[in-house]
Amino acid sequence: MRRRHIGMCAAALAGAVIAGTAAAGGARAAAGAVTYGRSERLARGVDYREFTADSANGVVHGHVITIDLRDPRVRVDLLTPGTVAARAPVSQLADARRATAAVNGDFFDIEESQHPGVTPTGSSVGPEISSGRPLKAAVPTAQRFGPGLPAGETTRDVLGVGTDRRARLDTLTLHGRVRTAAGSYPLGGFNQYALPVGGIGAYTADWGAASRGRAVCGSDTSRAAGCSTDTYEVAVRAGRVVSVAEAPGAGAVPSGTTVLLGRDAGADTLRTLRPGDRVRVDEHLAPSAARVPYAFAVGGFPVLRAGAPLAGLDDRTAATRTAAGFGNHGRTLRLLALDGSAEAKAGLTVAELAGVLQELGCDNAVNLDGGGSTTLVARDPGAGAVTVRNRPAGGVERPVANGIGVFAAG
Repeated sequence: MRRRHIGMCAAALAGAVIAGTAAAGGARAAAGAVTYGRSERLARGVDYREFTADSANGVVHGHVITIDLRDPRVRVDLLTPGTVAARAPVSQLADARRATAAVNGDFFDIEESQHPGVTPTGSSVGPEISSGRPLKAAVPTAQRFGPGLPAGETTRDVLGVGTDRRARLDTLTLHGRVRTAAGSYPLGGFNQYALPVGGIGAYTADWGAASRGRAVCGSDTSRAAGCSTDTYEVAVRAGRVVSVAEAPGAGAVPSGTTVLLGRDAGADTLRTLRPGDRVRVDEHLAPSAARVPYAFAVGGFPVLRAGAPLAGLDDRTAATRTAAGFGNHGRTLRLLALDGSAEAKAGLTVAELAGVLQELGCDNAVNLDGGGSTTLVARDPGAGAVTVRNRPAGGVERPVANGIGVFAAG
């Protein structure tokens, strides 16, 4: 299907964006001006644009989806393969939900060469909220995948959209307890691929069928640390222990069942439980900033906050990037993806990415998974499926843990 184009010239678009960014008054990161190319209206409140930007290593080509969150017919949500520990291409994730557009999301457990015999889970690093429902919490910061974090940032950082339809940067912290007749114990994990040393993690049907063995590998200071052999699992259903096991299990967790996995001191705590014992498990993700519930949230590390780039952003390593940012007091969301050819040619450093996001009109933004994961898809009006708009590295889509989906009526 032939794509419809927005009747606005590139120069006018670029001028409007640059003027709006200057008005925000934020300090700029080093990056050349953005020049817009072809534009297309995907639906009311959802626009697609191509752009080029100068970088220290040459000209990069990118793609951006702009979403007007003030339009009640437009919303965004987390795209997943159906479970936390699974992966699928962005186009498949988008078509399964009939999304208008989408980009890949958070970094994820992609390889386990440091732990021979352990299979990667494909699970994302940070928290996930989909359609208002928390799916997982963040792994310990030392166990993350991805480039180095700016000072003070953690795996708990998210970009989310609240039920008030405003985008925000926030942190989501797991608050939970395991309550038994002998006492109450803190919950250290919720559907995540790595647990803190000495912790207890809870796994539900949302986790999927992947082995939970990866969760006891690594440490609070090193992803490469070995796997604990001091482990114990307890399955809880209807408030009572129904089974126990010495080692982490695999296979789907039945609906209505919670599997508790302990490592080290956490395993010792769980060993006191026997089938038939009463156990209550509570967990929720607590935001540090928002006073309204999140309809959607995805992990990613901040590169812009309150109109200014974060201090200490990497300005040396150029790569293909995916990002999400917002302006207009959280009412305008932008999803960005570069062409994968940037890996062999120019690419953007994280500092340059922050500058480009400013040029696009964002005053808050996060860096998402890049490189071979970078994918942006969009659906032409009336089309039955999305098309990949950027050029993924290697020419094919990489299966990813999650994505940001855009949904529009009309």
